[in-house]
Amino acid sequence: QLHLVESGGGLVQPGGSLRLSCAASGASLGDYVLGWFRQAPGKEREGVSCINRASGSTNYADSVKGRFTISRDNAKNTVYLEMSTLEPEDTAVYYCAALRRISWIPIPCLTSNYVYWGQGTQVTVSS
Repeated sequence: QLHLVESGGGLVQPGGSLRLSCAASGASLGDYVLGWFRQAPGKEREGVSCINRASGSTNYADSVKGRFTISRDNAKNTVYLEMSTLEPEDTAVYYCAALRRISWIPIPCLTSNYVYWGQGTQVTVSS
């Protein structure tokens, strides 16, 4: 059973940066597609960025393109989300998620496509 734990959230001023990490245990992330999602108060959980098994295919929500970067280190069983030029609108609980997938064909970065979820880490962007 895959277990995911996020870390790295916190309070940051607008324009600042944070790096989120998601460490996995119980299975090797090499067989999984991975994603970062977020949920702001009163809003539905939305896809932020997803990455396929070999890191060759990534996608981003329009709202974070050019500011966020997803990456994975299968040797460390960890996925990262580098966030820069943060805006108050980025305030949310951020979740990492995983889906075991044999196919190399990319899938949409949708919450309904993912099975395993972490507990979330709070990111607050405020002055």
